[in-house]
Amino acid sequence: MKILILGAGKMGSFFTDLLSFEHEVAVYDIDARKLRFMYNAQRFTQIDEIDAFQPELVINAVSLKYTLQVFDQVIPHLPSTCILSDISSVKTGFKTYYEKTGMRYVSTHPMFGPTFANLGKLSTENAIIINEGDFMARCFFKELYSRLELHICEYTFDEHDRTVAYSLSIPFISTFAFAAVMKHQDAPGTTFKRHMKIAQGVLSEDDTLLREILFNPYTKDQVEQIRAEMKEIIAIIDTKDEDRMQQFLTKIRANIK
Repeated sequence: MKILILGAGKMGSFFTDLLSFEHEVAVYDIDARKLRFMYNAQRFTQIDEIDAFQPELVINAVSLKYTLQVFDQVIPHLPSTCILSDISSVKTGFKTYYEKTGMRYVSTHPMFGPTFANLGKLSTENAIIINEGDFMARCFFKELYSRLELHICEYTFDEHDRTVAYSLSIPFISTFAFAAVMKHQDAPGTTFKRHMKIAQGVLSEDDTLLREILFNPYTKDQVEQIRAEMKEIIAIIDTKDEDRMQQFLTKIRANIK
């Protein structure tokens, strides 16, 4: 299959490495410097170069802020039979956009990133495939992710965004709160050091990704729940209510079993 990958960032590079030995792959990025180390793939910096390549599948791996904008730029250079796909972390508005194009499409979300995941061993990681796209295109990604031994879940576009708001926004917000009150520790304990490592990893992510997760329309509800629980903890501390503290600990321990 002839596959065009849009964006030569971390995930674009990952998919290029993954696919280029079994498919004819080209990578398009306006920044030529990002293409320097792309191996076994054609490298495009001018959008007109896509015309001659005639891809059968496009994987849009640019940041969410530019995903639909780049599709708008690229679609006039694609065959009408080409399948559109994205790996975006938030899918709001994507279904409507895809349906307006009149083209086949598939949407997925590899639920891992270069910060914490071992890209050479992904058997403990997850991927989401949106079940509202083209059947054969979904099969392609299902087979691809299965070979990586990823655990695959299938959701609608809306279910995906609700899931991401829960699974990513809560740890992100918790990390932000930890970092916001941070001060130097001369003798940090083990728990502190572990939290620090997590915070450093999360905050090393691209700012665009952090915004994508926080601006998910379902994130606010999750943050409100955190605020409610923090209010409860403050009340327990103020009153030094041991029974109430025990009840709270029992509840949260049950949540993580």
